[in-house]
Amino acid sequence: MRIDDTLRAALQADELLLAPEQTLLPAAAGGPAPGIGVLVREGRFAAVGPLAQVRAQAPALPVLALPRVLLMPGFVDAHHHLTQSFGKALAFGEPSEIFRRIWVPLEGSLDPHGLYLSAKLAALEALRGGFTTVCDAGVRSAHGLEALARATGEAGLRCVPSFVCNDDGSRHAGVLAEAGRFLAACASGAPGATIWHPSLAVSIPEAATNTMLHAAAKLAAEAGCVLQVHVNEHLASVERSLVARGLRPLQHLDAAGALGPHALLAHCTMLTPDEMLLLRDSGSAVAVNPVASPWKGNAVAPVQMLAALGVRLGLGTDGTRSDAFRMMDAAESNQRLAFGLASGDSVCGAGALWLDLALGGGADAAGLGRVTGRIEAGLAADFLLLDLDVPELTPSWNLPWELVRLASREQIVSVHVAGRQRLWRGWPVDWDARALMAQVREVAARQVAAAPIHKVHRPGGPGAAEPLRR
Repeated sequence: MRIDDTLRAALQADELLLAPEQTLLPAAAGGPAPGIGVLVREGRFAAVGPLAQVRAQAPALPVLALPRVLLMPGFVDAHHHLTQSFGKALAFGEPSEIFRRIWVPLEGSLDPHGLYLSAKLAALEALRGGFTTVCDAGVRSAHGLEALARATGEAGLRCVPSFVCNDDGSRHAGVLAEAGRFLAACASGAPGATIWHPSLAVSIPEAATNTMLHAAAKLAAEAGCVLQVHVNEHLASVERSLVARGLRPLQHLDAAGALGPHALLAHCTMLTPDEMLLLRDSGSAVAVNPVASPWKGNAVAPVQMLAALGVRLGLGTDGTRSDAFRMMDAAESNQRLAFGLASGDSVCGAGALWLDLALGGGADAAGLGRVTGRIEAGLAADFLLLDLDVPELTPSWNLPWELVRLASREQIVSVHVAGRQRLWRGWPVDWDARALMAQVREVAARQVAAAPIHKVHRPGGPGAAEPLRR
């Protein structure tokens, strides 16, 4: 069947028997494989295997042959800030710790409608970039979770939202009670029917007392979800923690009893050897943000060393740009420039490592390893159909490498979450994205102008006079 509107309509059926030219299986299962049949039923992969065997399980279902198409898992963004999409370019050229001058003032100034529009715009960008799952690190607004739920639900994006447990010690019992209610409310949905998977968060270790860090970690572990924390991202935060506590941020979390398999730690770019071992021994996961390092960070995470130690790893965008292919390319390039060139490592993990971290590794880090991230029977049918009939992949010799270095989001033909087609050639199939964009242009201009943002960098360059203040 050709990639045209006939295929678009066929892919909207409740049950699908897909026969792509290539199916991206996990590296341990052989990686890209021809001749695979994939049966999608009730939002899940009901069967994955040799086409003849899968076809025998659904003999009445027509086979959708997909020549020159790769069926692959949807990407997992292990670290995002969905309600910050209004301020994407405001962070360009800014020194580190921009959350203090841009993100906190911006999010705190958005009204509920602005938060909703910002989150839905970000959800659209994520789906266009190949992400079917996004971990949101916490909204700095009392209206944020409601806006996030509505936006991601309408867009059809699988989401790991977080209830923020920041506490200076004055609200300990109240915060924990609210967090418990949030987790309970999310857990009340029908098993397997939701694309909303709760988590908890503390923005940075210093934003909560040790008592709260320990209690939030315990609550997350008991609920089977993750606790998200920004850790060891900037030199300023590391030094501030050393001065205040005599401990680096990651050591601070360890001392508070907050590390463990439930912990999802964002960035971790500035690690000592002892801290790498601490991550390994605690079972904590790291969300590496390769685009954030050159755009607004101080260092590059030692991904290959962490992977060699067995640390659980995923890749995230940190809200920089929602393009999964460029994210993987940046991750491999960062590692090569920061570590590979100096050591003569010409492989730097190869394509398979970066694909794993962006797919199954990211799902595991987010606590969703049994939900998504792989083309495997029983998991959610979150997948992409990628056009292989492009000059960049002709001829094709090593598809994992090529997906990391040569593929692009323009090749994504169809995006599916829980078996439902959400996008066709980059645009939603059941809602008006251009109408959303028109609303965003109107609302963002007004609400960003009213936010108390402080930009250090001016577009005029080094010769500009006063820093721009809003």
